[in-house]
Amino acid sequence: MARWTGEWLPGSGEGVAGSDERTQEWRGKSLGLPEKGVGSVAAGGSRLLALLLDLVLASLVTALFLRPEFQNPAAMQTFNLWSVGVWAVLTAIPVAFFGFTPGMAAVGIRVGRLDGAAMVGLWRAVIRAALSFLIIPAAVRNIDGRSWLDRLTTTVVIRLR
Repeated sequence: MARWTGEWLPGSGEGVAGSDERTQEWRGKSLGLPEKGVGSVAAGGSRLLALLLDLVLASLVTALFLRPEFQNPAAMQTFNLWSVGVWAVLTAIPVAFFGFTPGMAAVGIRVGRLDGAAMVGLWRAVIRAALSFLIIPAAVRNIDGRSWLDRLTTTVVIRLR
């Protein structure tokens, strides 16, 4: 699957010498990342746990301002819409300036740019949040462990510890 997604998405690493699926020894090798430890490509489970922590945090923050009324569908719809908005802010702003969300910080992962720049930047963070909301672009990965949203924004999620 990495072959057909990598051909039409920028920053995929496909077509680069040494990035052939049959010769890849570990995720991120073609990007110059270590096999294990700090700076290696984060596992999918860590990314999922960070997302779940961010979703719970967004719901808790929303609950500080709106009371979730489980018996009232209209009130719950409003609560859920506000929760999504809070999640988008909790995802885009910290990633843009610090490289990680609160959930990512708790799990020990961060977003890094492939060009080595210190900050991810607002447009990349907003695109990452929008594509994460769609779930599928965040779930489909190539041989380097990079999802569609990583390849589109020329970023990679790496381990901090």
